[in-house]
Amino acid sequence: MPARILVAKPGLDGHDRGAKIVARTLRDAGFEVVFTGIRQRVEDIVAIALQEDVAVVGLSILSGAHLSLTARTVEALRAAGAGDILVVVGGTIPAADVSRLKDAGAAAVFPTGTPLDDLVARVRALTAVPAEGTGP
Repeated sequence: MPARILVAKPGLDGHDRGAKIVARTLRDAGFEVVFTGIRQRVEDIVAIALQEDVAVVGLSILSGAHLSLTARTVEALRAAGAGDILVVVGGTIPAADVSRLKDAGAAAVFPTGTPLDDLVARVRALTAVPAEGTGP
């Protein structure tokens, strides 16, 4: 059974082209993908993640609020008893913030320009989903 992934656009960021590309790429790689659309509240993202029984929440953030939105999402998932749901972050993220995001609980960080094959491979590794043709 493929891993379920929620791709979310938290905060006031209204640019969703990259998130849609990521969602489509993950879907084409065999994942089940739920896309929230733009301008989502952290509380709503967590509620959707629980309702959809996802393994990963992927946050797409271009607004510069990646540190606070990631920390708030991780904390809200833990508070909801869903600390096992992984959070990954992508978007406009300075290299200096990558370690800070991981310290805040992000399982992986994908700055703008990350090759889509690398993203798929990393998400596959995080969710232990074998590549096509390598499964049982």
